[in-house]
Amino acid sequence: MRKATITRKTAETDIAVEINLDGSGSYSNQTDVGFFDHMLDQLSRHSLIDIAIRAKGDLHIDDHHTVEDCGIALGQALTQALGDKKGIRRYGHFALAMDDAQITTALDLSGRPYLVWNVDFPTAKIGTFDTELVREFFQALSTHGGITLHVDRVHGINSHHIAEAAFKSVAKALRMAVEPDPRAAGVLPSTKGAL
Repeated sequence: MRKATITRKTAETDIAVEINLDGSGSYSNQTDVGFFDHMLDQLSRHSLIDIAIRAKGDLHIDDHHTVEDCGIALGQALTQALGDKKGIRRYGHFALAMDDAQITTALDLSGRPYLVWNVDFPTAKIGTFDTELVREFFQALSTHGGITLHVDRVHGINSHHIAEAAFKSVAKALRMAVEPDPRAAGVLPSTKGAL
C-alpha cells in the first residue's frame, strides 16, 4: 500500500496530508505560504513521493504554526505509509549542488528522531518567508517521522538557493531510504528486530 492520509486540526491550523511513497513525484500543495509551497513541491518532485497538502493556518499571526504543523503531519504520514519498514533501504544520503549552494544530507529511517542542522542563512527572510522556519519544518518532520536527519551546508551565499538545495537534498536522500531493496524484500533492515 505505502500510502497514507493524515488530518491534523488544532486551534492554530487545519491540515490534511496525502502521500504515496511509490508515486511519480506529483504534487498539489496549498498552504497559503507561497515560498513554502514551492519547497514542498521540490520535496515531492525530487523524492518521487506524491504529496498533497492542504493547510489553513493562523497566518495573520505569522507562518510559523502552518510550517511546523505541516512538518508534523507529513512526518506522521511517512510513518504510517512506511508501516513495519520491512524491505526498505532505510538509509539515504545525497550531496546536492544548486548554483552557489551545496547541501549534504544523510538520514536514517530508524524510528529514533534526531536532527543535526548545520545550515545558516545569510538573510533572515526570503521574500516574506522567515528563513528560520526551514529548520522548524525539518525538526518537525524528523521528530514525527522518526528520522535521524543530518543536513549540512557546504557552500552557499543566496538564501533562496540554500533553502531550495536543502529541500532537494533531503528529498533525494528520502527517495533512496524509502525505496524497496530488491536484495532484501520483506526483510527488516535491522539486527534488533524492530525499527
